[in-house]
Amino acid sequence: MPTYLFVAQILIAIALIAAILFQLRGGGIGGIFGQADSVYRTRRGIESTLFKLTIVLSILLVIFAVLIVTQT
Repeated sequence: MPTYLFVAQILIAIALIAAILFQLRGGGIGGIFGQADSVYRTRRGIESTLFKLTIVLSILLVIFAVLIVTQT
């Protein structure tokens, strides 16, 4: 069993946890200053990058999980 797959999966899991924790909860920074949550807004800048990174990391985590299962 190649250990590099386990190490890669652990590193991806840690990065995914960090990306999720860095995302702002609720309405983002505007919620601090009383912005209404009912207003439609788009993700911009680092918020958009973190959102896309979270999606990519979750897909990679599933791929590595499938690779580990198929090699056993």
